[in-house]
Amino acid sequence: MRTTVTALALALLLSIPAHAAGPNGGRVTMADDHPVELVVSDTALTFFVSHEDGKPIDTAGATAKAYIQAGGKTETLPLKGAAPNRLVGDLKAPIPQGAKIVLSAKVHGHGLQARFEP
Repeated sequence: MRTTVTALALALLLSIPAHAAGPNGGRVTMADDHPVELVVSDTALTFFVSHEDGKPIDTAGATAKAYIQAGGKTETLPLKGAAPNRLVGDLKAPIPQGAKIVLSAKVHGHGLQARFEP
């Protein structure tokens, strides 16, 4: 029984998607088979969106928002498309430690959802 529980716990841990380091120094997660990289600075959030093969997706005309969840509150941040494959939002204040960030975007009619946790 103990071996079964240990094996089950290990399987669950291995199934959690890891945030790899991206080419721009941010964390990467997958959103509907699209790599999405998040780069956070004190003044902005920048998401880099790519095709499955890693080529940039043109974000011109995209509609997107980031939801920042910290300290029991959720802040909505509008994002703008920027060349070549960025979605950028200006921050009012630095992101608190431990915040969860969720991207919700529509790019060329295709919805993308990505979640970044500490």
